[in-house]
Amino acid sequence: MKSLRVFNQTRNVALVTDGVVADTYWTRFIGLMGKRALADGFGLLLKNESAIHTIGMRIPIDVIYLDANARVLRLTTAMPPWRFGPLVRHVRDVLELPAGALDKTGTRQGDKLFLEVL
Repeated sequence: MKSLRVFNQTRNVALVTDGVVADTYWTRFIGLMGKRALADGFGLLLKNESAIHTIGMRIPIDVIYLDANARVLRLTTAMPPWRFGPLVRHVRDVLELPAGALDKTGTRQGDKLFLEVL
């Protein structure tokens, strides 16, 4: 998988310092299933995905729904395991983060993110 860094340009703060991109059917399907913990600074970008679930997951996650310009359309904080996320209009990508990352960085709806895929 490709490496990822994400910077919140609106808040002037790093959101993901050591992340990965899931850009195939299989990598998006596997996602974070089975993970027991996520390190601070980790993020999983689900490319071309508009809805998610936490079926098969063991930990809560923060979720950011992004439009084609990497603008935050919607946030979900501490989404518990075994849930389905909402359907959000105009979403192109979804970013999954460790629970608490949104509060730590102050990320809010409407923020503009810069995604660096390495």
